[in-house]
Amino acid sequence: MTEHNIRHNVVVIGGGYAGTVAANHLRLRTDVDITLVNPRPRFVDRVRLHQLVAGTGEATVDYDTLLGEGIELVVDSATRIDAAARVVRLASGRTLDYDHVIYAVGSTAAIPSVPGAAEFAFPIAEFEPAQRLRARLGELPLDAPVTVVGGGPTGIETAAELAEQGRSITLVCGGGLMPSLSAPGRRYVAKWLHRHTVTVIEDSAVTEVRPDAVVLADGAVRPSALTIWTTGFGVPQLAADSGLRTDRLGRLLTDETLTSIDDDRIVATGDAAAPSDQPLRMSGQGAGPLGAQAADTVLSHIAGTEPAAIDLALIGTCISLGRRAGIRQLARKDDTATRLYIGGRAGAKIKEMTCKIGITKIRREAREPGSLAWLKGGPRPEQSASTAQAVRSA
Repeated sequence: MTEHNIRHNVVVIGGGYAGTVAANHLRLRTDVDITLVNPRPRFVDRVRLHQLVAGTGEATVDYDTLLGEGIELVVDSATRIDAAARVVRLASGRTLDYDHVIYAVGSTAAIPSVPGAAEFAFPIAEFEPAQRLRARLGELPLDAPVTVVGGGPTGIETAAELAEQGRSITLVCGGGLMPSLSAPGRRYVAKWLHRHTVTVIEDSAVTEVRPDAVVLADGAVRPSALTIWTTGFGVPQLAADSGLRTDRLGRLLTDETLTSIDDDRIVATGDAAAPSDQPLRMSGQGAGPLGAQAADTVLSHIAGTEPAAIDLALIGTCISLGRRAGIRQLARKDDTATRLYIGGRAGAKIKEMTCKIGITKIRREAREPGSLAWLKGGPRPEQSASTAQAVRSA
């Protein structure tokens, strides 16, 4: 076979925001065979899982509308990356040969250590638990007390969505209500929740979950017919199970080009990547651009050129407050909040537009590989040659 006839097999593990963009972006070269491995036959639009739970929206999209021509979708779960044999082993027993892997397994709900939480609380970070939560909500009377644990975006959005429907909601924040918002932004969210009769507890954490109650750090026992757990994220342990070095959470350790410090044929992206052991904030905002940059790194490896360091600025947060209000917190390129925010109906429209744009960008990348654009200039560690070597030797 001549050099001109060589095909390059790339396996993308994970079909979320980062993985789908990466798979589509790889089509910039016509000599790349792309296989996308995902455990579900449909794309999960995770930013809408709180809507799925509340019954105000759906959270899946057909991959037929998201993946470019020639990408093979394999509905299966990867159980091991066998770097020595250069194959990805699947739960079905099938193996996939690869020249390069893009590791895009995303994030999951963290297993809570609070007594009773794993048994009696419902997580919401993934599709199947969200489905079970939606079914359980359907069994409860409207006035049944519901506790949402976690004062981050998922907790706030879930509490707001259910409160707007007239449910009795308590939001236990533990460390405070959305501390990454500006002080004016937090006040706005707190006022909205108060107007919709959400009880917000910021000065205590849940220390035990019971079938019909939660226990707080101060010893108070609050009735809870349903407890929703939204605090903490983990990542699948595929990298560690494959003998690759990870950070404490399990994210694959990479250099600043997203290349594994153990194997330059493995490139990580999205929530499961820890470049320089300093991962970016887990977010849909960052996933797409990181997916494109991971694909660019693989394409550079194929071409024999030096891959570029990641360059991405994260600029704030959008949070929906039910279906008629929301907040767009403005931020600097280092993701620190300014005092400015957009609330109310305008905030809701921006949030909805942001959700739609996420899917639109994936579809555009499927039609026009390389079309994805993003804001650059975010701060990253200095990566001199000596620093990069130190990361690889860690």
